[in-house]
Amino acid sequence: MILFRKGEASIAHGRDIIFIMESSPESLTAALKEQTRALGFNRAGVIPAGPARRLDAYLRWVAAGQHGEMGYMARPDRLARRHDPGLILPGVRSVVVVGLDYHTADLPPDVAADPSRGRISNYAWGVDYHEIMTPRLEALADWLRRQPGAGDVSSRVYVDTGAILERDHGETAGLGFTGKNTLLINPRRGSWFFLGVLLTTQVLAYDPPPAERPPLPGCGRCTRCLSACPTAAFPAPYVLDARRCISYLTIELKSWIPLELRPLLGNWVYGCDVCQAVCPFNRFARPTGEPAFYPVALDAAAPPLLELLALDEESFARRFTDSPIRRIKRDRLVRNACVAAGNWGSLAAVPPLVALLADGSPLVRGHAAWALRRIGGEPAHAALAAALASEDSEAVRREIKGEDF
Repeated sequence: MILFRKGEASIAHGRDIIFIMESSPESLTAALKEQTRALGFNRAGVIPAGPARRLDAYLRWVAAGQHGEMGYMARPDRLARRHDPGLILPGVRSVVVVGLDYHTADLPPDVAADPSRGRISNYAWGVDYHEIMTPRLEALADWLRRQPGAGDVSSRVYVDTGAILERDHGETAGLGFTGKNTLLINPRRGSWFFLGVLLTTQVLAYDPPPAERPPLPGCGRCTRCLSACPTAAFPAPYVLDARRCISYLTIELKSWIPLELRPLLGNWVYGCDVCQAVCPFNRFARPTGEPAFYPVALDAAAPPLLELLALDEESFARRFTDSPIRRIKRDRLVRNACVAAGNWGSLAAVPPLVALLADGSPLVRGHAAWALRRIGGEPAHAALAAALASEDSEAVRREIKGEDF
């Protein structure tokens, strides 16, 4: 028996001949995109592997220190991978970028305006998107390996966990345009969608590059996102200073939230939706078809601050087992709730804040002290005076006394 691939010369006498049918890059890519839809993704694009088109802008952003304490974004090995994806996957030929919508619904206006509740970015109302997207991308990689004539195909999948500029690759792949708020915006669906990436050594048919396809609409003269940002985190259009971004401050920042920014956080306790909520393109957003992203109850989208202030390690783990919120752990969430409680200003928050002055985390104790000073009143001042007498953390003592860092 002799094996031939389709297209090879095949002259053999007296032997069985079996052809291995190889898909063309075009037909394979068409089937791959259909498979992404079968897996639940809303859109997909395919581009040749290479550095992001706007890598230089990213490098300037890092050099300016606008990544804040996210040191992993400036690590030399990660910068090298962004220059050369072959360092991530040797022999990589293609990049598949997929999008998955996550918008469910808007909060009722009275709930959204209630300062006694903590605001959570709507991408975190349901199940952790990593747990939804990563297995589906792995299933896509497995499907690709099993195609006729695929040979020895290697792949890597990422859902915002690798040294890849997903939004830039997504724009190159035709999934949208980059808005002034630095997010990827699809003109027909807005920006409420996650991105995932499949790197593969398989040769595929690539979508036309931006220069060879009709231009997408852009932001034009609109500056709603820049004007609406509570902390003025956009020093210029298309530039985000993460050090002032509420999402960074409540999620990525592991240390003390800067004093001057705390009053500007309002009641956001995990992420922020302001720059997306005001974007005109998001009026075209449709509710996601992914049931896992819907909140199981209203309190999953806007939990009462008094409940968050009362969280211990066990209740935190129980409440946020399947949520992306679990990644910031209990201390940071309670830190954020303390700031929100201080901005709320209600005397109802004083008892749980007083209890947190004895918390095991200096980060929690310090932010609880700030909130109590902001709320004021005799019970708050008395508790602060008592805590000062026994506090051994200099950082917390400064918070209690109201001293700047």
